Amino acid sequence: MIEIVSSSALATVQDLGRTGSLRWGVGTSGAMDAVALAAGNLLLGNEASAAAVEIPVFPFRVRFVEDCAFAVTGADCAATLDARPLMPWSTYEARAGQVLVLGVPQGTAWRAARAYLCLAGGVDVPCVLDSRSTQLRGAFGGLEGRALRKGDRLRAAAPGRATRATGIGLVPPALVLPLQVDGCPAMRVLPAAEYEDYTAASREAFWGTAWKVTPQSDRYGYRLAGEALEPVAAVEMRSHGIVPGVIQVPPGGQPIVQMRDAQPSGGYPKLGTVIEADLWRLGQAAIGSHVRFIRTTWDDAVAALDELREWLDETRRVLDLHQRVRFGS
Repeated sequence: MIEIVSSSALATVQDLGRTGSLRWGVGTSGAMDAVALAAGNLLLGNEASAAAVEIPVFPFRVRFVEDCAFAVTGADCAATLDARPLMPWSTYEARAGQVLVLGVPQGTAWRAARAYLCLAGGVDVPCVLDSRSTQLRGAFGGLEGRALRKGDRLRAAAPGRATRATGIGLVPPALVLPLQVDGCPAMRVLPAAEYEDYTAASREAFWGTAWKVTPQSDRYGYRLAGEALEPVAAVEMRSHGIVPGVIQVPPGGQPIVQMRDAQPSGGYPKLGTVIEADLWRLGQAAIGSHVRFIRTTWDDAVAALDELREWLDETRRVLDLHQRVRFGS
């Protein structure tokens, strides 16, 4: 069990998301960086989909109420345990009473925005519609459907001594599978239904310039700032189904990328869709940073997802091998 001892805002319990509920008007939610969450769980021997704490505001402090193995992935936030520095993307054992502090994220080429605190067995909160993810707008899932507050306690599903070896770590996927354009983190995008409804100059600007992640961005959507995208003619549409990754363009011409808490329908024209394999990259883009978009094809999008899954499968295989060599199990 852990106790939140800081007043940091907007930390929530998330897993890989609430799939299969869009038909009821319920968004997916889930980790903004699903790869970091899955990797942290694999480090601990959890199911990849186990719930963890997503932390977007720092510093963040927790006290371990009981012994527990844990891993911190996502942003490199100079983590310390009782002031002892910890390596990022690594596993450790905490004793009851110890305090974990996650500082302001670091980085040179790319500073990730979110960290994930994974606990042995996963964070134990009730399942709602087959997921433990927090849905803030609907006020359900996670811990009472809300962001975590100072004094909240979260139970680990498997506290006590670690069942998998601790003190091991991973090379983050941002280093293993880098994707940048002119020094900016990049995401591959499939053109969407209304792509051709925009002028050639606007389409060229979308691919050829950097877009700033504005302070109006959150888990619902990333509002970007750049050259206004102009339609060939005024576009009016009925509301229709959308999913995370869809890039909509409101009348002002500044695109909005739907993120994990996106509503399941919307009426703005769709310029493109960030492919599933790259949503984690966008989820880690910090407010005020710039991102680039790369045009891709359906076949390349599928291949990118296969590559990401292969990295996770190889991570699991190597960790299992390390476990067998170290413990003979």
